[in-house]
Parts: sequence; C-alpha cells; structure tokens
Amino acid sequence: MHDLISNALVISERIIIMAVILVIGAIAYLTGVVGKEGTKTLSSVELKIVNPLLIFMSYQTDFDTERFRGLAWAFLLSAATFAVMIPIASLIRRPHDNKEENGKRIVERFSCIYSNCGFMGIPLVSALYGSEGVLYLTGYITVFNLLVFTHGYMMMKEERDLSALKKALTSPTIIAVFIGAICYVARLRLTMIPAAGEIFSGAFQLVADINTPMAMLIAGATAAQSSLRKAVTDKGIMLTAAVKLILMPAAAIGIMALLPDAVPELPKTIVCIACACPAATTGMMFALLFDKNARRCSEIFALTTIISLLTLPVMAALAGVV
Repeated sequence: MHDLISNALVISERIIIMAVILVIGAIAYLTGVVGKEGTKTLSSVELKIVNPLLIFMSYQTDFDTERFRGLAWAFLLSAATFAVMIPIASLIRRPHDNKEENGKRIVERFSCIYSNCGFMGIPLVSALYGSEGVLYLTGYITVFNLLVFTHGYMMMKEERDLSALKKALTSPTIIAVFIGAICYVARLRLTMIPAAGEIFSGAFQLVADINTPMAMLIAGATAAQSSLRKAVTDKGIMLTAAVKLILMPAAAIGIMALLPDAVPELPKTIVCIACACPAATTGMMFALLFDKNARRCSEIFALTTIISLLTLPVMAALAGVV
C-alpha cells in the first residue's frame, strides 16, 4: 500500500505540472495566440520531428542485454493488450442502425482501443522513467502504429483495405524506432561521428527535450476547441471515456498481474500507462477522411484528456505494483 501511495504521489506531481502547461495551451487558443491552423502546424512538428527525435535519442545508450530483453517483452505485452482491447471495444452497441448512430458507434470503438500514447504517454513516461522508459514505450508505439493504420483504418472505412499499411511503416515515428533500434543493437552512437558527433547529439537532445511542454500546449489548445459541456452531458461519450480510461487499463493491469515474476516489471508498467492514456488524435483524422463524425472524436479526445489527469496517476500507480 505504501508503494502504491508513493507512486501515485510522484505521478500526480508530474500530471499536475503537465496539467498546468495544458491550461496554458488552452488559454493560448482562447486568447488567439494560437489558432486552429497554428495548432495543426505545431502538431505536425511534434509528430514528425520532436517525437521521432525523442524516440531515437532513447536508443542512444549503451547496449544492455536486460534492456533489450525488456524491449522484446514490451512488444509482446503491447500486442497482448491490443488482442484484449479490440474484442472489449466490439461490445459497444447502439440500438439504431442508421448512418449517424453507426458513425457514433465506430468512433467510440476506435477511441476506446487507440490511445494518445505519443502525446500523453511519452512526456509522462519520460518524466517518470527517463530514456529507459521511453525505450520500452517505443514497443507499444510501434504496435499501435501498425494496428491503427490497418485495423483502425479499416474500422473507420468500414471495409478491408491494407493500403494504409505503407503509411504506417513509413511514418517518422516508426522510422525513428527502426533506425534507433539498429543503432542500439549495433552499438552505434552519434558521438562516434568525428568532430561533429557531440554537436549532433546535443542538438537532437535539445529538440527532444521540448517534447513534454509542446505536447501539453497542443493538447490544451486542441481541447479548448471542443465543447466540453456538451461532451459531459452525452451518455455515449461518458461511457466511452469510462471504458477508455478505466476498463481498458484495468484489463491491461489484470493481464500483467497474471504474468510470472520472470517478466520484467518496467515494461509491464509502461504498457499499462500507454493503455491508460486518453483517446488518440488519429481518430479525428480518420473521421474527417471517412465522414464519421469528427466533432464527436474531438469531444471524446478533449474529455478523455481532461479526465485522464485524474485517472492516469491511479492507473500508473496500480501498474507499478502489479
């Protein structure tokens, strides 16, 4: 119990810091400092430059057999949690089968399965567990990207289509994972580059270090664009938030609790934290692409982001003691 309370307090402190930055982002949008287009531009910079560099730099460490074993477990555990979450989300039903209701059902299912493991997961894991935690989180992010652009893409499109798989494999995040992993296993470091190695390493690390504040500013500006009052009074959205933030991470924690002691603790904790993150912003992109109620996706994202500031410390603390 002492460990649980201690973990919750440490995580809560980090969450409060992130929440303050999130509020600053919301104020920036509401006061016109950052507009919708500015938010999109910042999101693009975060996803295509900052996140990949942070992931790559997490691999810029001395090769360690135990860490490599933990990374392999992170991949396996991530796949296992998705194998459980997808069937759970399929239980979400709606009484009507018209186009509007069907569209709501689909975005709710998608939001329950796929979490904002990049924007919310990386800053939190980086703050709590450093580069080793981010290294293990790349396992979850890799599985997430492969599934979201295959299973998630086809769910939103409502037909089988693997054309988006190429996009998943060529995304900056996955490329960073592959290059970083190769450098890690081959023991290649930026600092080995003659003359300019330290400069490149220092520059990349400086960019990687802005991940947390930028991600939270973007999350705050995005949340400010949605109607939270409307979302709170919508039973479907509230149910989706409960499934995403409580049921899904609880299922992941349950899976980890059943594993033998031989499985490393940190990868289990990291995967549970990733599952406990709010709904993915990818849902809004797909909803716009396939005419599936993007506004509802935005409201789910905003509400789950705000509520996760309360649920994430609890779930992360529980994950740390299973």
